[in-house]
Amino acid sequence: MSDPKPCRRCLLSEMDDESLRQMIERGIDGIPAPDRAEKKVCAERLSICRLCDKLLSGTCLSCGCYVEIRAAIKKGRCPDKKW
Repeated sequence: MSDPKPCRRCLLSEMDDESLRQMIERGIDGIPAPDRAEKKVCAERLSICRLCDKLLSGTCLSCGCYVEIRAAIKKGRCPDKKW
């Protein structure tokens, strides 16, 4: 039986892997509160990432970041200038 294809449009927090969800939570929790984007802004950014061809299993293929962490940083920017 072959391995399933990676989920291109999935964020790590949406995958069926508790360790990945915890890693993302720790990464976001590690951002100091003054440097953290508002939840609404973060959600808007991630909705754009979900539609991007460069999203692969929660990772940006343009820069290699975990998009959920980059989107949670107030001064975070998309490397392809989509947000």
